[in-house]
Amino acid sequence: MKAVIPVAGIGSRLRPHTHTQPKSLVPVAGNTILGHIIDRLQAAGLTEFVFIVGYLGDKIVRYVRRQYPELKATFVVQEPREGIGHALWLAREEFRHDPDGVLIMLGDTIVDVDLPALMATPGSVLAVKEVKTPSMFGLVETGNNGRVNKVVEKPKIPKSNFAMVGLYKLAYPEKLAEALEWLIDSETRTHGEFQLTDALMHLIEEGEVMSTCPVDNWFDCGRKETLLEANARLLNRPEFLEGHDYSEYPDTVIIPPVSIGRGCQISHSIIGPNVAIGDKTIVKNCILSDSIIGSYSELKAAVMHDCIVGSDASFRGMNHSLNIGDNTEIDYS
Repeated sequence: MKAVIPVAGIGSRLRPHTHTQPKSLVPVAGNTILGHIIDRLQAAGLTEFVFIVGYLGDKIVRYVRRQYPELKATFVVQEPREGIGHALWLAREEFRHDPDGVLIMLGDTIVDVDLPALMATPGSVLAVKEVKTPSMFGLVETGNNGRVNKVVEKPKIPKSNFAMVGLYKLAYPEKLAEALEWLIDSETRTHGEFQLTDALMHLIEEGEVMSTCPVDNWFDCGRKETLLEANARLLNRPEFLEGHDYSEYPDTVIIPPVSIGRGCQISHSIIGPNVAIGDKTIVKNCILSDSIIGSYSELKAAVMHDCIVGSDASFRGMNHSLNIGDNTEIDYS
């Protein structure tokens, strides 16, 4: 089965970090968003990938070829960017004749699911998660038999609270390609863009049977708050907590879970919990918690929590030398 990963978006909700790099290459829990996605798909046995690139796409091409030289990777350029449906339409010839189906995974989403089981499920499968604010997502409505009756993109009056999480297994790629061609030819847009949701609804109306697969965790990494939440939850996994040695930072207190990249210089600091630090970063006299710090950055005299600091950034806080008498109160906040 071939994996198709749309990664052409600008990522406006993650600015300023996406001014200089694609959203899918933003760091999280010792890796990039895209790296987490590829690792999961590789672990499930997938070796052929189609990446749909656009904004700063050359950086994604270089990243994939450098970090995953063993992948059989194809790159399709989406320009202009007119939605996920449009992106997949541009890439349709790369998967339409695959007899084993196609797996589509959006490039800003990390999910915990049994991928081999999902791929082995007969027919087409939509991964879903119950949400509290369904009007913000593409939703799935199912009947008593468990089959999908309807999919709709961000409805004003939701009739379901099961959201599509950006992972789709389509059993009949030729039919999907035809549905995408219908989408473009008929100029069917929702919220101003060509949506994959509308192509899926067209397939359902044509008689294709689809089922759902609930996911254990869904990390939508498109906003600062959800990115920091994903970072914390990924760092707290048992497989990550084991085997870390922080002995090279003897004058620093490390409160796990913490991910520290290669070649970092960390001294006289308190780091953690839930902190990911990139390669070659300098941290001195700092207190950091619940934050993501990029590579080649420098932090001095900083107290940070719930922060995202990009790569090649520098921040220096305030150092104080005080002589405080009795009955004194100082509040710098």
